Amino acid sequence: MASVWYKSLTHLPVLSVFVFLLLCMPPGGGQKKKENLLSEKVDQMMEWSSRRSVVRMNGDKFRRFVKAPPRNYSVIVMFTALQPQRQCSVCRQANEEYQVLANSWRYSSAFSNKLFFTVVDYDEGADVFQQLNMNSAPTFMHFPAKGKPKRADTFDLQRIGFASEQLAKWIADRTDVQIRVFRPPNYSGTIALALLVSLVGGLLYLRRNNLEFIYNKTGWAMAALCVVFAMTSGQMWNHIRGPPYAHKNPQNGQVSYIHGSSQAQFVAESHIILLLNAAITMGMVLLNEAATSKGDVGKRRIICLVGLGLVVFFFSFLLSIFRSKYHGYPYSFLIK
Repeated sequence: MASVWYKSLTHLPVLSVFVFLLLCMPPGGGQKKKENLLSEKVDQMMEWSSRRSVVRMNGDKFRRFVKAPPRNYSVIVMFTALQPQRQCSVCRQANEEYQVLANSWRYSSAFSNKLFFTVVDYDEGADVFQQLNMNSAPTFMHFPAKGKPKRADTFDLQRIGFASEQLAKWIADRTDVQIRVFRPPNYSGTIALALLVSLVGGLLYLRRNNLEFIYNKTGWAMAALCVVFAMTSGQMWNHIRGPPYAHKNPQNGQVSYIHGSSQAQFVAESHIILLLNAAITMGMVLLNEAATSKGDVGKRRIICLVGLGLVVFFFSFLLSIFRSKYHGYPYSFLIK
């Protein structure tokens, strides 16, 4: 028994030294390591951003710098498919707007390490797409500095479009970071207007001795119809919102030309509606011609049947598109 007590007493100095060392160790060693890791990540992101406004990421970089803590900065990620074999024209258009927005932030006086712009291409980070259960591109997501992304952190591209100004407004709502979009000068509109004015002026000069064509009712009617077709097909909405031309699913390659919601549309959809309206109008013109002309009865009958066929078929097609966008609409005609 005495030997046991003796051995315990001999170990007391060792235990005392161990306890003393524990008490003397500076607290927060884990916190210091966390701060060093955060500083390293921020420095790396700043270095990449100094080279390119949009940081390209693969699966490993995405998990380390976007998903994994610690992180005190917000990240905007564009998930896309830019490789030529993907044939995603919408991705290229969205990428151009995204680059404009990122450059506006990178070269603004308000630039800081609180917000970074990144991109994950499907061919470089397919595992990221699978991890996020993402089956469409392009997609914009905001990963906040704290917490997980919410539903509002996914940009509603189908409804709003991908114009830089719309993206900047969404970022301001999610991060309180105001970005003023600066676009590179584009003189194509000015050049086109100058060419049009020159063309019209040259035509008027060549026909200066005979300007009766200016009073041609048919010509003015055709010009008026072109404006009406453009406006009723949604061209002004496209100009304001900047929607994609179409939508291609990167998983199966299926292309959608008609948007499934009544709150949005594709550019291709506007072109389809324009052609349908033009065909219906042509049918109405032929019906009117058959009813008012005084030519051969057989010819008038043929014109009437062609006009009626145009109106019936293309109006049915137009109504079917309307039904596909306004779910629950009860009426249809020929085409469902």
